[in-house]
Amino acid sequence: MVVCPVRDKPTAPVAPSAELARLLGPTRAGLLAALAQPASTAQLAERHFLSPATVSYHLGVLHQAGLVVRARSGRAVLYRRTPAGSRLSGSR
Repeated sequence: MVVCPVRDKPTAPVAPSAELARLLGPTRAGLLAALAQPASTAQLAERHFLSPATVSYHLGVLHQAGLVVRARSGRAVLYRRTPAGSRLSGSR
């Protein structure tokens, strides 16, 4: 019998407000809401049950809109909300 330790359990995605989901679309709104803490594309993909390519596409749109910024941390690129993204998502 092979026993593998359980990795960190994926956390449930943060539910965005209905207004934000109507404005940005449910996927982008959910990703923006989930960025209360910086996260990588892979982390967000796992949490939201999406492919990394899909997450990358939506983060690119949010980045172009000035709602998220990206910064390299070792081999990973971490995304975080800008002040405008935080205001839009209802967070500070």
